[in-house]
Amino acid sequence: MKEFLAEDTKIRDFIYGKLSKAGLAKIEIERAANAVKIIIYTSRPGLIIGRGGTGVEQLRLDLQRIVAKQRPKEKIELRLEIEEIRQSDVSAPIVAQGIAEQIEKRMLYRRVMKQTLEKIMQNKSVEGAKVMLKGRLDGSEIARREWLAKGRIPLQTLRANIDFGQATAFTTYGTVGIKVWIYKGEIF
Repeated sequence: MKEFLAEDTKIRDFIYGKLSKAGLAKIEIERAANAVKIIIYTSRPGLIIGRGGTGVEQLRLDLQRIVAKQRPKEKIELRLEIEEIRQSDVSAPIVAQGIAEQIEKRMLYRRVMKQTLEKIMQNKSVEGAKVMLKGRLDGSEIARREWLAKGRIPLQTLRANIDFGQATAFTTYGTVGIKVWIYKGEIF
């Protein structure tokens, strides 16, 4: 239903806005009759949970308010789960956020791209990776696109298990867009 889609979008926007530095990989929303289950996959669960679980409780209350505002007549039970991602260097959204943080700290973009690509390829489950940056790199007058790839990334194959992530680095010159593709083999 379109009401659920609008509610899901508001929930996701709120979580991504509030927990932007917590290394979020993805957010899954499952629905039952009068229950909403939100699963947050993150590389840094400690930042979300907080001391003694106070962060989770505050987040649950805020999300409960959003859901209640969308459907005021219904009583909805909200469950919140936080799943830790052990291998954060093979999750494309987390890698993209890491690159964005480094570029915002004014590190050289070529060095960041090379180091990230090496770190991704060290994992045995990864068969290929590609990193692309677009924008005013190093503050140049004209925006351009730079990319590095290693291994193979079959973007035309439907069976290919490709993890994709994107992020935006906000620099003094403007924004730099970051896209990361990680190929983890084929799905049979």
